[in-house]
Amino acid sequence: MKKLSLLLVLVMLVSVFAVGCGGGEEPAAEENAVTGITVDGTTIKIGVFEPTTGENGGGGMQEVLGARYANQIHPTVDINGTTYDIELVEVDNQSDKTAAVTAAQSLISSGVVGVLGSYGSGVSIAAGDTFRNAGVPAVGCSCTNPQVTAGNDFYFRACFLDPFQGTVMANYAISEGYKNAAVISQNGDDYSTGLAGYFKQAFESLGGTIVSDQTYQTNESDFNAILTTIKGSNPDCIFIPSSIQTATLILPQITANGIDAAIMAGDTWENAAIISKDGVGVAFSTFFDEKDETNPVAAEFVKGFKEYLNADPKNLTFNANTDTVAAVSALGFDSYMAVYHALESLDGTEFDKINSVMVRDALVKVEFDGVTGKIKFDENGDAMKDTAYIKTITDESLSTKEFQFLRTQSVEK
Repeated sequence: MKKLSLLLVLVMLVSVFAVGCGGGEEPAAEENAVTGITVDGTTIKIGVFEPTTGENGGGGMQEVLGARYANQIHPTVDINGTTYDIELVEVDNQSDKTAAVTAAQSLISSGVVGVLGSYGSGVSIAAGDTFRNAGVPAVGCSCTNPQVTAGNDFYFRACFLDPFQGTVMANYAISEGYKNAAVISQNGDDYSTGLAGYFKQAFESLGGTIVSDQTYQTNESDFNAILTTIKGSNPDCIFIPSSIQTATLILPQITANGIDAAIMAGDTWENAAIISKDGVGVAFSTFFDEKDETNPVAAEFVKGFKEYLNADPKNLTFNANTDTVAAVSALGFDSYMAVYHALESLDGTEFDKINSVMVRDALVKVEFDGVTGKIKFDENGDAMKDTAYIKTITDESLSTKEFQFLRTQSVEK
């Protein structure tokens, strides 16, 4: 009997110890629950997660400009009788996946309840788990790879996706009479390899032939061997989904190698840094055209944003020394406005304090007319967009430092 009593006591002690040390399903579930970040006081922090250095620094800075301008126009939001100041917390993810995780963690530590960015799908994908695990929603501006939002309920985006963009450019190539295409992509870069893959698949399905498929390493600067191989395959066009930095290096080498094939690219090439005599004839897809007067929201934005750029020489420097409105700046503005409208929608609801999970739930229902078109997210968090703008570089561009609009392009059904 004494032995039985002693055994019962031991069992009870073990049970108490297990619960106290976090054992059992219920405590574990509580520990893993996403609670998010709560706003204390009357300042709401929104993170700006962008590359301002590295190979994508030029484009990242243009997205930052769009977000900064949006914050200048809408610096506060009224919710349930309280006026909250909106503070941007900017970090540089350095165009690097490892640095991106560190940058994302620093935003979480700073107490942001929403994040904008990033330019570059690879860094966005790398930081995705950090934002999701913290319960903080992110709105990507121009990160076009499907993996950014796939399986992540806390990542949204304001741009179209690469399956659409790759198919758009394949349709454009076929419509221009190109039958044989070469492709050059960057090893290990989610955007470059992903977009290249979608282009190749669509081009071949439309009856075209990929006559050369070449890759290069990150930070590579000599493309002569690749271009020699491509020249030998005699393509009608070359599709190069790359960074702006790579574009400025490869274009003069294409000229030097005597290649007369049409050069095509994706949205990353919309930066005035590539406007040169070697770039004349280049065609690329993008999200927006500042001369499109069909959208009154866009017209108002263009006017105000140009004034914003010209008000500070630093802004012009960050914008490749021009006041041309880059599509990614417009997307930076729209991404900020998505979070702003989510916060605005909390007015009239009952809650103790604003929480990042609450902001995420509001983003699901956001719908508004943006600079780049109607912004509404589907079940994956992706903006519902079906039109791309095709732009080119002409001789006129060399003096104006402006790309020329060719046409809108959708996907042939």
